[in-house]
Amino acid sequence: MSFSELFESGFKKRNEDHFAAIVRVAMSDGIIDKEEKEFLDRLATRLDITESEYKTILKDYKSHPINPPASYDMRLERLYDLARMVWVDNIEGPNQVALLEKLCVGLGFDSDNVKYIADKALTLVHYKLDLDEFTEKMKKMNR
Repeated sequence: MSFSELFESGFKKRNEDHFAAIVRVAMSDGIIDKEEKEFLDRLATRLDITESEYKTILKDYKSHPINPPASYDMRLERLYDLARMVWVDNIEGPNQVALLEKLCVGLGFDSDNVKYIADKALTLVHYKLDLDEFTEKMKKMNR
């Protein structure tokens, strides 16, 4: 295996794990509704998840670890995706918010601040900010 293949396989694995974490949020209420499915389909395309990998992850999403990104910007990007999934899920109860808080810790955010971070993220996605606006506002809150 060449060095570039090794790098690509690691990148692919991180994308699969990130996708599985989002599936975990979608499945927190036991079902994936139409809006969640559409979001997952778009995200799978963006993360280069094949149809076969998609089906495998849906069947066994809990076996994928939550790998925290090294960069703060990548953590915010993943948080953005997860918060949007929770919002699409209409936050039908504390389970989705609690799961988002756990995923925040898994993404590498300070456990002392996850309630605030999750709440802020959900508020920002409620206002339908794009990723750049979301990132800018999340960074400002930490200053």
